[in-house]
Amino acid sequence: MAEELLAYVGTYTLPILFGTGTVLKGKGEGIYVYRMDQVSGALELIFKVTDVANPSYLSFGPEHHFLYAVNELKSFEGNPSGTASAFSVDSETGEPEFLNRKIAHGTDPCHIIVDRTGRNVLVANYMSGSVCVLPIQGDGSLGDATDFVQHHGMSVNPKRQEGPHAHATVLDEANQYAFVPDLGIDKIVIYKFDPHHGKLVPNDQPWVQVRAGAGPRHLVFHPDGGYAYLINELDSTLVAFSYDTENGTLKEIQTVSTLPKDFAGVNNCADVNVSPSGDFVYGSNRGHDSIVIYGIDQRTGKLTYVGHESTQGKTPRNFAIDPTGRFLLVANQDSDTIVTFRIDPQTGKLLSTGHVTNVPTPVCIKMIFI
Repeated sequence: MAEELLAYVGTYTLPILFGTGTVLKGKGEGIYVYRMDQVSGALELIFKVTDVANPSYLSFGPEHHFLYAVNELKSFEGNPSGTASAFSVDSETGEPEFLNRKIAHGTDPCHIIVDRTGRNVLVANYMSGSVCVLPIQGDGSLGDATDFVQHHGMSVNPKRQEGPHAHATVLDEANQYAFVPDLGIDKIVIYKFDPHHGKLVPNDQPWVQVRAGAGPRHLVFHPDGGYAYLINELDSTLVAFSYDTENGTLKEIQTVSTLPKDFAGVNNCADVNVSPSGDFVYGSNRGHDSIVIYGIDQRTGKLTYVGHESTQGKTPRNFAIDPTGRFLLVANQDSDTIVTFRIDPQTGKLLSTGHVTNVPTPVCIKMIFI
């Protein structure tokens, strides 16, 4: 039996106050699961998980048996904290089933990952600027936190950088180091990670300082592990780093703009992904409403501009490249659509498939074979 390609979409279901001061009315019903036609790129809704609040970011365990979501909330049962939810995933159909949820010990958790051993999830709490580690039990449910780290500091933008705002947590291929881009303090904070005990310890290089006012948001590693790429939300830049796998250290190689030279409007970057081939890096622009494309020099990690592609919608948030590297799906948060593009493997450019799927306030897309 041929493998099916499924796309899981996290949405906003409730009103949420962003750090920009704007309020978004979430229109989603929870987590949406789509079957993707592997020839055309069309999406077909097959499941919907309701009764889950603001599941804005998703992550799978190593074998895709379990799915985890942040619940982007400012309070839960009287606690000033959002939560993380666990789901089992039917191995034949891909349907998620709720297991449990635990508090994330911080407000507005916005990002979650599962470590490579499948023992822990790491949650970044945006509004309170902290990181939490929750252990995964034998049945896939979440246990109480094994570690919590509070960031401190501020930077030059008084509206967006009045305090720490952890925006993501990323692990290297060896599962030894954790990297936390913090928008509020203009640093990538680096930790040594102990997956057996679920602990984070400051690395010998405790952070990488980026340009003042840049607002680091998401980080992704190159498939070969030797390079990493950071997208900065506030100054619309993409930074290439070399990565020392032994010491867990990053060294800046190059900084490029995510915008065309003639763009003069307001823009906030969101997500960054590298193609499975390692030949191209993509970043999303909210305002210009585009995906920027750069080619990657495999020998040096440096970037060469390829182009921009309109996302055919408003406020492209997260986007996903399917595991084969053939398709790129964009979640247009404010126009309630997911748009499917085909990736040209030679040039990296995005080609419209004509498939636009209506999804209310989509935020995150994760794709797996089942």
